[in-house]
Amino acid sequence: MRSHRRRARVVPVLLCALVLLMSRPAVSVADDKDSPGGDGPGALGLSAQVVRLYEDAALATQRYERGRQEAEAHRAQALRIEKLLDRERRELGVLRQDLGRIARAQYRTSGGMSLTAQIVLASSPEELMRGQHVFSQTNLAVNNAIEKSRRAEHRLMKDAARAAAAWEGLEKRNTELAELKKTVERTLDEARWELQGQADAAVAAGSCPGAVRLDQKRKKLSTAWVTPVESYALSASFGSGGQRWAHRHTGQDFAVPIGTSVRSVADGRVVKVSCGGAFGMEVVVLHTDGYYTQYAHLASVAVDQGERVDAGQWIGQSGTTGNSTGPHLHFEVRITPELGSAVDPVPWLRERGVRLG
Repeated sequence: MRSHRRRARVVPVLLCALVLLMSRPAVSVADDKDSPGGDGPGALGLSAQVVRLYEDAALATQRYERGRQEAEAHRAQALRIEKLLDRERRELGVLRQDLGRIARAQYRTSGGMSLTAQIVLASSPEELMRGQHVFSQTNLAVNNAIEKSRRAEHRLMKDAARAAAAWEGLEKRNTELAELKKTVERTLDEARWELQGQADAAVAAGSCPGAVRLDQKRKKLSTAWVTPVESYALSASFGSGGQRWAHRHTGQDFAVPIGTSVRSVADGRVVKVSCGGAFGMEVVVLHTDGYYTQYAHLASVAVDQGERVDAGQWIGQSGTTGNSTGPHLHFEVRITPELGSAVDPVPWLRERGVRLG
């Protein structure tokens, strides 16, 4: 058993606040008051609330990932603008140097002399025309340089404003997404531990509260066999030694958070639902090939004894009831429904086309 277990409190106000924060697609548990057969907020029970919060968390994660990608695009854009600003600053400096050179050259070539003086001092009409041509060309170059400098300064100001707006938008977006994700995860964590608290009470009393029917969005499966949980990390394996079992571990453990949906690995019939002993809250399923699978340390069960189940159907939610050091699913394959007839689940699943990794 763990040395410490948190007993968190989840109230409808938190769920409503969560939906307002997310602002789109997630549906609040409080909306269940309008569901057929519902008796008001929370009528579906804490187990259903945890499922709904998992969905909300998935939506929040998707939004976070989309926002992160947008933020990266903003960052790249801002960096491009910063490079452009540096280049334009250098170009503007060159233009100003050119203006100085042109002005000095014009002065040296009598660009500042009056037209009357140029006519008087000219030795011939050809010299006068040449002087006028140089004067016109010089003025044109000066005017072009001034106009080009003016456009460069205007473009520089616009790009600077764009860069500032991009960085500001990036910072605001990242802050909002981080707060959203934190709120969703905190609310889900509170719901998980309250669910675990209810499961602990049931196991201590040795009485299962009955099946909690979860609204599962069924997926079309391409195989007859599946993993008992969709996302996981493998922990204690079959045959390994440890403090919590006398000789060897009789199954494969899947490290998953409390409240993770646990599914039947294949079609079958539920032959046992139990809420006491070392395995805590557990479900045992008999499959058509004569093998049994056990799902232990659950926080809730979603099926009743004698019920038929399909491959991939939710049969409960993971937890840490019974002789458990932390949240995980203990999955076992047996020749009989009872402890002592276990076989290694990893090659057994592999023979049926399911590879764990």
